[in-house]
Amino acid sequence: MVKVEFLGPIGTVPVEMEAETLADVSVQLKEDSSLAQWLDKCAVALNDTMVNDLTTVLQDGDRISILPPVCGG
Repeated sequence: MVKVEFLGPIGTVPVEMEAETLADVSVQLKEDSSLAQWLDKCAVALNDTMVNDLTTVLQDGDRISILPPVCGG
């Protein structure tokens, strides 16, 4: 089981799910239309390390953070 947290303005509570890879997480998250609009724009961190390879294998207890784009000045 992995935990997925959504940071910033996404406004969704964390969820736990069964997933073997980040691709599995992506498929499950895209089933929620309110999240689908964010996913193509967001960065992803696995246990506080930025990742961009959907074939990344997950371990039980991993924490995935969905990070929306930000701007500042």
